[in-house]
Amino acid sequence: MLKVFLADDETIIREMLRDNMPWEQEGFIVVGEAPDGELALPMIRKLRPDVLITDIKMPFMDGLALAKLAVKEFPDMKIVIISGYEEFDYARQAIAIGVTEYLLKPVTRAKLIEVLRELQGKIGSEREQQDYLEKFRREAQEYEQFARRKFFEQLVSGELSVQQVYEEAEKLGLDIHAPCYNIVLFSVQPVRSNSYSEPLEQAQGEVMQFFLRYPDYLLFRWNLQTCAVLVKGDTEKIHPLTERCLEVISQGYGKAGDGIGWHATAGVPVSRLSNLPETFLELQRIWAYRHIAPQLHILNAENTRIFLPSRQDEGLDTVDVSKVDPSVIRNALQSASFEEIPKFAEEYLGSVREGLHSRMFFQYLLLSIRFTAASFAQATGNAPEDFLKQIDQMAPPETGYTYDAMLEYLKDVLTETILLRDNASKTQNRSLVHKAVAYIDENFTSESLSLNEVSRAINVSANYFSAIFSQEMGSTFIEYVTRKRMELARQLLLTTDKRSGEIAFAVGYKDPHYFSFLFRKTQGCTPRDFRNGGKK
Repeated sequence: MLKVFLADDETIIREMLRDNMPWEQEGFIVVGEAPDGELALPMIRKLRPDVLITDIKMPFMDGLALAKLAVKEFPDMKIVIISGYEEFDYARQAIAIGVTEYLLKPVTRAKLIEVLRELQGKIGSEREQQDYLEKFRREAQEYEQFARRKFFEQLVSGELSVQQVYEEAEKLGLDIHAPCYNIVLFSVQPVRSNSYSEPLEQAQGEVMQFFLRYPDYLLFRWNLQTCAVLVKGDTEKIHPLTERCLEVISQGYGKAGDGIGWHATAGVPVSRLSNLPETFLELQRIWAYRHIAPQLHILNAENTRIFLPSRQDEGLDTVDVSKVDPSVIRNALQSASFEEIPKFAEEYLGSVREGLHSRMFFQYLLLSIRFTAASFAQATGNAPEDFLKQIDQMAPPETGYTYDAMLEYLKDVLTETILLRDNASKTQNRSLVHKAVAYIDENFTSESLSLNEVSRAINVSANYFSAIFSQEMGSTFIEYVTRKRMELARQLLLTTDKRSGEIAFAVGYKDPHYFSFLFRKTQGCTPRDFRNGGKK
């Protein structure tokens, strides 16, 4: 039912409108009434009617003033003004304000029913278009777009001035205006591989939809494994919003099972966009601990403090052996990005810094890093002998038994090994994307085709597939599928006499109206106009 509000200072007219119209029969319900605009406005704000029917002449606030305020606050509301004045100036003002209908008294029952039916059609059409636009936005998964990813990198690196940040955000259609901000990082993947997992995909869908649903959160992809959420809101709400964000991640991925490895961390709220690079720098330091302490799912300054070195004692006897476990390096080599290497290396060595005063421990750590990296490199298909020769050239000289020397060595080894890993991954990813494209090209006309279906077909997680597909193809999965469908639709429009609805089904859309919306959105004209233009 569409909601109607009546505003007229004549009680008899209001009662006649309220009681003598077949509102429910026509799909409407009267939710409120008022004798003047001043009383009507707060009621309208509370009830949010779809249609406002108002007299033009009322005490305290007339119909034109009420209509002007209502349109400004509720641009989708339809307004019908009933007037006893034929002067053109009134009609002109009403048109300028955005009034939908201007009716002269006396208004017959039949005329008002005709107007209501027209309004019902307009409202239905507009809402359908809004629904289609929202569906299109959801399917497009805008957080995957390269422009958004680049914008996030520039935002947290301090590369842009505040004015440039707002300008770039406006270009991308992102609302970043808020009194306070925070950043949350999270990553998730199967423990053993990036293979497809039904529980993970279900959890992934729920978590992503949550962030896409609420404007307090802007979702970005930081790298293949990690997503970032820009949390924005009032100062008193930023902490609850951040906690809610972590809670959704924890609940969503926590129920996916023990075979899922996930981590999340939140920064410190700031009141200025220009302070985000500073909070992100500290966030990266804490984020590095997911490699050092993989058992911690929610990382924060408190639970990572136990890994800081003790300054009270010096010497080898103060070193916690668990902190130099080779698996810590392996974890980092498995999933760390190039951007994370400096912070990880600093935090890893910082936890054993005092032990580096011992030459024996220094040599032990040097060999541990060396052989762990060589073993990992071999697992990626590289000859360990060649790799060892390469990293041995990076080793500190015998006189360089210092923290700084070990730090540079660790950074160099991690960089070289991750480079080998990523080169191997690129080859594998190209092969996966090639298989995916072949599957899509064969099945794109199926209305059930989805990201999950293709991920399952090539046996990788949907999140990982989405990232590598957009990286390799330069477009998202949905953009590619839509482009394939539109190419076929254009061909069918020009070479067959099939109706638009038949073509919609033929290219993979069960809703002909949504197909027409998408065609107009992506091709710049309606299917009919395209066909007529092509024939001409």
